[in-house]
Amino acid sequence: MRLTGVLSTGFALLIGFAGATAAAPGAVAATGLTAVTATAAVTDNDPELEGADPPNDPSVELPPTTLATPSFQMPFPCGQSWTGNSSASSAHQSWEIDFNRGGTADADKGDTVVAAAAGTVVISAHQGSTNGYGNLVKIDHGGGWTSYYAHLDTRSVSAGAQVSRGQKIGTVGNTSKPGNNISPHLHYEVRLGTSYPSNIQKAVFNGTTFGYPVQTLTSKNGCGGATNPYTAQEVCGSGYSVIDSAALGTAGTVYLLYNTSNGYNCVATLKKTSLGTDTAVTAYLEVQGKTRVTDSGSYGYYAGPVRAAAAGKCVKWGGKAGSSTYDSPFEHCG
Repeated sequence: MRLTGVLSTGFALLIGFAGATAAAPGAVAATGLTAVTATAAVTDNDPELEGADPPNDPSVELPPTTLATPSFQMPFPCGQSWTGNSSASSAHQSWEIDFNRGGTADADKGDTVVAAAAGTVVISAHQGSTNGYGNLVKIDHGGGWTSYYAHLDTRSVSAGAQVSRGQKIGTVGNTSKPGNNISPHLHYEVRLGTSYPSNIQKAVFNGTTFGYPVQTLTSKNGCGGATNPYTAQEVCGSGYSVIDSAALGTAGTVYLLYNTSNGYNCVATLKKTSLGTDTAVTAYLEVQGKTRVTDSGSYGYYAGPVRAAAAGKCVKWGGKAGSSTYDSPFEHCG
């Protein structure tokens, strides 16, 4: 199939800087960040906090992953502004972030902490003298991605629990190892893989990388009115461009893409409703004379990518989201 036109899609996100006071360690996203203005950096008095990656609870069985990269949001309820700092703690190894929002040392203690993305709780425990995390919740998001929420005053979930993005998992606190006196804050991080500390990733909220070393953001986690943080190009991969699309009512859009470098087509169906919640969605691609390739299941954001070599061929493509279905004729031949 030959390229006949290009449509590019994307999302514009608004972020800003602002100030607050804070203290201590942490590292890494529902929709959007609202800009605020900043004045001050946060401070940290945690001495040599994190030293090792606490092991996963071996008794927790994880479900199959449906997304390679989770869609992270701020780990706080909708509308709250928090200042994150990655550089103030001598204990930080990489891209961890400490969050505070109050003007006094104890102002944030007891504030709600929510899951930044859906997943399975693999650790919910006080780490004691093991490391400096204190009360820790660790969530596995599939595909090797995990997020950490440390120093919690209280924990609201148990190991093995399935949590949704925006669900309360605990409260801000200052728990740590014996003798480590820290101010209340949330230490937050995201990791990919197991090679600590190189597995610590930069925090990405709503598709935008956190403004290291210090930034103040307003959470939209759980605000509603979400937009899909993924694009069809991101789903299909580098080199693919959108050449056609079809609306699936208000539930989603199915996209046909083409890669001029290898002659492959790709189809992805992106949801517009029930984002972050697994619902039925389908994407398929059929090259004329070949067997149809389909991805169908319950997914949080999209179905696909479905790829097939189609240079010089006609293709039939389509998908389903909610109760709406689109089926093309054989087209885009050449």
